Amino acid sequence: QACKKRAAELRDEILFKQPESTHRGDCPICCLPLSIDPDKSTLMSCCCKTICIGCHHTNVIREVRGKLDRKCPFCRHPTPKSEEVKRNLIERIEANDPVAIRQMGGYRNQEGDYDGAIEYFKKAAGLGDLGAHYELTVMYRNRHGVEKDKKKEVYHLEKAAIGGEPFARHNLGCIEEESGRADRAVKQWIIAAKL
Repeated sequence: QACKKRAAELRDEILFKQPESTHRGDCPICCLPLSIDPDKSTLMSCCCKTICIGCHHTNVIREVRGKLDRKCPFCRHPTPKSEEVKRNLIERIEANDPVAIRQMGGYRNQEGDYDGAIEYFKKAAGLGDLGAHYELTVMYRNRHGVEKDKKKEVYHLEKAAIGGEPFARHNLGCIEEESGRADRAVKQWIIAAKL
C-alpha cells in the first residue's frame, strides 16, 4: 500500500511539473520559442523542420530582393515542387523522422484511413513525438480506427502534457474536473496557460 502511494506521488510530481517550453520547441534558425499557433510557423517539406513565420518571411524577402532561387531557410535545399513533396516525406519516413511519420499519419487520418493513421501515430509516438501522442488521444476519444479506451487516452495525454503540449494539458484538466477533482484540474489548466 505504501509503495502504491509513493508511486502515485512520484507520478504526480512528474505530471505537475511546469515544462520549460511547449512541445514545439524553438525555431532552429532564430532560437526563439515556436508559437502554439500553427499559423505562426511553417513545416519545411524538405527537411521536416518547423521554423517560425518570421524566419520564413525574412528568407522570402531576401530571396525576392536578391532575385535568388527559392530555398529552405534551414537546409538550403531548393523548394520542392508539389510532386517532390510526397517523395521527400517518404524519404524522411524511411529515415525514421518522427515529424514526417506524424505528418503522414495526419494525411491518413484526413483520408479516413484510420488504421493507417493509428499505425503512423504509434510509430511517431514511439520515437518520442509528443504531437503524435496527442493525435493518439484524439483517435482513442473519437473511436477512429480503435475502440474507445479511456486508459490509453489518458496515458497519451499525460505523455504529451509532460512534454509541454498545452492542449493535452487542458484536456487532462477537463478529465480531472469530470472526475470531481477540481483542485487537480485547476493545476493542469494553470500549467497549460503558462505554456
